[in-house]
Amino acid sequence: MKGTPKAGLQALTDSAYAWLAPQGSWGWSNAGLIADGEESLLVDTLYDLALTDRMLRAMRRAEPRARAIGTLVNTHANGDHCHGNELVADARIIASSASAAEMNELPPEAMAAIMEMAATMGSVGAYFLHCFGQFTFKGITHTPPNCTFDGKLDLMVGDKPVHLIEVGPAHTRGDVLVHSPKDRTVFTGDILFIEGTPIMWQGPVANWIKACRLIEAMDVDHIVPGHGPITDKKGVAAVRQYLEYVRDQARARFDAGMNAFDAARDIELREYSAWSDPERIAVNVDSLYREFAGESVPTDIFELFTRMAELAGFGSAGTPPAQSS
Repeated sequence: MKGTPKAGLQALTDSAYAWLAPQGSWGWSNAGLIADGEESLLVDTLYDLALTDRMLRAMRRAEPRARAIGTLVNTHANGDHCHGNELVADARIIASSASAAEMNELPPEAMAAIMEMAATMGSVGAYFLHCFGQFTFKGITHTPPNCTFDGKLDLMVGDKPVHLIEVGPAHTRGDVLVHSPKDRTVFTGDILFIEGTPIMWQGPVANWIKACRLIEAMDVDHIVPGHGPITDKKGVAAVRQYLEYVRDQARARFDAGMNAFDAARDIELREYSAWSDPERIAVNVDSLYREFAGESVPTDIFELFTRMAELAGFGSAGTPPAQSS
């Protein structure tokens, strides 16, 4: 797996760029830029307006064609990939139909309200602050896609073809890969977390594994994950192998009659314990259990965050673990 310690704007080719967050944990997401001729396409915005503005300024300094973003692609519905959309509101904003619908369910004002209440919510509130307290959700105008598609969509950026490939439901309901063959580059959104634990809000896990195999088969040199450093095929394989391992471990415990949270606590993470946010296994096992049981109703999100808070070591009084940052 190849990684880079650098954050900020990284040139992949003379007309394709990756924006890398300084870390890969909650809310610290990557983005991208593809340019050709007089046109530019932005892959994702960031979690708040200040972060997105900083990214756009850096892109415009490096690439004059980014001064007027013609197209924005949101790879999925999580706010750390779309909350900054209003700063490019004049663009054609594209997402899968499933993602566009999902974006309306947790708009920025809802996150702002949760964060206002967090201090009164005990351990789960402390965990919310730990995860999201460094971002500013107040004052963001929800700016959803104005163009949607299902399956595949082929675009042109100048004379450069760009392929949008829907691989969800997996991480979320409508995950999309953005593939630029001429740049030998794929932006994966949160199909890939590199050096961080993937989190499966939706599933089925088979779709996510299939998406990883699709990336592994691509003729690309640059693989830009949703979180973490730029990677290679070994990094993709590591994510796939984590999903396969947790699937198999969860299935054995499901068949033995163990409940989902006990199973999450019982699974030995082995080498994956070094990845950031290992407590996300609580969500992953819960999603797998629902899949095994054929249940479509998701578990309450506050319950899932409560489980993660416990695994992360947040006490009942809301005190963070000693090594928490």
